[in-house]
Amino acid sequence: MIRLTELKLPLDHAEDALAALIVQTLGITANELLSYRIYKRSYDARKKNLLLVYIADVEVAPTLVAARTALPPEGALRLRPGKAGSAAPADEEGTHTLVAGGGPSENSQLLEAWLLEKFQANPHIRETPDQNYYPVAHVDSAPVVRPVVVGFGPCGIFAALLLAQMGFKPIVLERGKKVRERTQDTWGLWRKKVLNPESNVQFGEGGAGTFSDGKLWSQIKDPRHLGRKVMQEFVKAGAPPEILLVSKPHIGTFKLVKVVEHMREQIIALGGEVRFEQRVSDVLIENGQIRGLTVHKLEDNSKYELRADQVVLALGHSSRDTVTMLHERGVYMEAKPFSIGFRIEHPQGLIDRARLGQHAGHPLLGAADYKLVHHAENGRSVYSFCMCPGGTVVAATSEVGRVVTNGMSQYSRNERNANAGIVVGITPADYPGGPLAGIEFQRRLESHAFTLGGSNYEAPGQLVGDFVAGKASTQLGSVEPSYKPGVLMTDLSSALPDYAIAAMREAIPVFGKKIRGFDMIDAVLTGVETRTSSPLKITRGDDFQSLNVKGLYPAGEGASYAGGILSAGVDGIEVAEAVARSITQQGHT
Repeated sequence: MIRLTELKLPLDHAEDALAALIVQTLGITANELLSYRIYKRSYDARKKNLLLVYIADVEVAPTLVAARTALPPEGALRLRPGKAGSAAPADEEGTHTLVAGGGPSENSQLLEAWLLEKFQANPHIRETPDQNYYPVAHVDSAPVVRPVVVGFGPCGIFAALLLAQMGFKPIVLERGKKVRERTQDTWGLWRKKVLNPESNVQFGEGGAGTFSDGKLWSQIKDPRHLGRKVMQEFVKAGAPPEILLVSKPHIGTFKLVKVVEHMREQIIALGGEVRFEQRVSDVLIENGQIRGLTVHKLEDNSKYELRADQVVLALGHSSRDTVTMLHERGVYMEAKPFSIGFRIEHPQGLIDRARLGQHAGHPLLGAADYKLVHHAENGRSVYSFCMCPGGTVVAATSEVGRVVTNGMSQYSRNERNANAGIVVGITPADYPGGPLAGIEFQRRLESHAFTLGGSNYEAPGQLVGDFVAGKASTQLGSVEPSYKPGVLMTDLSSALPDYAIAAMREAIPVFGKKIRGFDMIDAVLTGVETRTSSPLKITRGDDFQSLNVKGLYPAGEGASYAGGILSAGVDGIEVAEAVARSITQQGHT
């Protein structure tokens, strides 16, 4: 199998155009092209006439590529335009690149010669780097002391799924409710201003990612293609198959609900156990080794002790009480940078026209997104975060008397507004006081936002024009904010520290030069966005275990080892493998 990149075609190309371009690129006949599969599809909007860009895995006649035994062991061959005759080493994904130039005939000869020279003697055969995933261990019987996964967000789901697939029959402890019950509780806040502190946007089956855009892309290094494993499992659980090929895949909240349920069912079918409304309230540590957990059953307010030698901590970034308990028990952690800001909303059509021009509204492109960054004169970086095309701003608090905003989209992305966080980077120097100081910093901002919004879970808001000019807003303009339970127009200048306000006032007009209309005076800012990432890191070693508590595996966003659904899933897989290695090395019976 050969991987071809940079295959560019017009937006409305004919159905057979890609096959014809592959034949032309390789300099072969149509009969020598046995099959092809689209690995990834994106678009290039830098020019007026937008182009679709494909990556394709191609199978050609055996005689052309030495009967396919000449493939590299950890990747496919990538062919791209360039100076003829040159070849690049394997990249971080293990994919080899051949730089081809000249005419089709020359490319074909160069391709065959390079394959024969470099790989003919290699006994390994691998179709493409994303087709197969081999776990590090599998056991015929589960260990006597079963591994425990704390938290059932994306990281916890994949940690539990992999442990179950390897035969270890994990026990999952989730403080929130099943995803459908949790959805009803979340709507209780949005529609009735009633918060359930244990069942909301942050806590419950699926984690915070359930009420988000369901984005499935990341910039993490992924040499083993574990991200592909994550997406394949999502598809197997009912996600749209197209997430495997589009460049910026997403699922959306409603579809994620069903996917999460199906993955839970698979874990249980493989011998795992998922316990809801059960919060870990204490840990037992003996001589630097985790030995057990105290579990609080929220349903009847009872407690029990659970023996545990391997515990995956997939807490999420809002389990503040659990983190505080771990700190009190001496688990090593440290403060880290994160970001704070507001949500900004524009008409989605404005963003579509600015980003896609004449192609705005094309069904193949969908709602346009953006990514912006500005380095302010006061030294602060301002950037867009968690951009949700055709989405809504949601109430995301998990604590009484506080307001937190986040963004969410459905799979269709057809709501009237685009929204994104506009946030400012901060460091522990801005909130000195140790590992938990960042949490207290967040709480102060969230409590003040609650007061600014009227102390009833409405969010404080302001028109962009008024915010930049430094005056309070008294009424909405043409953009209707989507945040529920509601927005109270006010002055946001006190909602964040002065340095953050100054940096954002400088950045927004600059962003307006990059995306026409971004600084429209009627766009709406809603506060506050404080939970962009965890404000602390539960540090782990190369063996994925806590630096000072063996058997404790900090994982995912809450421990600062992920930033989104895909990276959290990948981290869950790697941590599960580390747990499996530890159990099998110790002897699990």
